[in-house]
Amino acid sequence: MAFDLAAIATARDRFLSPIGTRPVIMGIVNVTPDSFSDGGLFATRAAALAQAQKLVADGADIVDVGAESTRPGHTPLTAEEEWSRLEPLLAALVAEAGAPVSIDTYKAETARRALSLGVCLVNDVWGLQRDPLMAPTIADAGAAVVIMHNRETTDPGIDIVADIERFLACSLEIARRAGIPERHILLDPGIGFGKSREQNYEALRAVPKLLALGFPLLIGVSRKSLFKGLGDGGVLEGRLVGTLAADLLAARDGAQVFRVHDAAEHRAAFEVLRILSPRPGG
Repeated sequence: MAFDLAAIATARDRFLSPIGTRPVIMGIVNVTPDSFSDGGLFATRAAALAQAQKLVADGADIVDVGAESTRPGHTPLTAEEEWSRLEPLLAALVAEAGAPVSIDTYKAETARRALSLGVCLVNDVWGLQRDPLMAPTIADAGAAVVIMHNRETTDPGIDIVADIERFLACSLEIARRAGIPERHILLDPGIGFGKSREQNYEALRAVPKLLALGFPLLIGVSRKSLFKGLGDGGVLEGRLVGTLAADLLAARDGAQVFRVHDAAEHRAAFEVLRILSPRPGG
């Protein structure tokens, strides 16, 4: 299964080029029946494509497609089960979404198939450490990668920021050995993955420290349970308020990419941040 290296590079660089100049929005399209926020809503080709196009119209710079829920307590899928959800719609998304497309998977076989259809980035929630073929697959395709911190279990007693740093250092060494260029790598502290609520807050406070690793930082807090019960509306409304607040603070601290369900709201919020931010020499 061959890769169109030129097409992947064009889409990859279209996504990477604005990083560092403004907040970059990654829009979420879940084609799963059991995701915590939108399970089952975008499982068909037509619904997934419509959602992807809406996200792009609302300001998303890239569309991140996932076929396996990674919420706490999720049921793992085989690569074949995962691909059976992706195959009917992924080529259409790449061709018609209006923006680059990334694949949210930790399985090298799924990543390889997606990259062969023109996906330009792999968003790996296990940071290249779950499947030994993942890093070489990404390197061979010339794709970008999001390396995320994760843990099998939550341990409230550990120094979570130190754990994140150790994990990411290991992942970066895997990427280096596979030949993935540093300019193609983004890091993600893994908010909501193997962490207590307070550890999630600690990870968000640690954005400046994690940026010292030398890579763009992606933040994925959208609608997650650490914001449950906030606000005076329903659960999703409260989670959206928390998401926007956390993402604005992370952007102020230097995070560059934001994985979100609500692109229009984030585009507006980031514009306010731009307007109100101190100007050079001011």
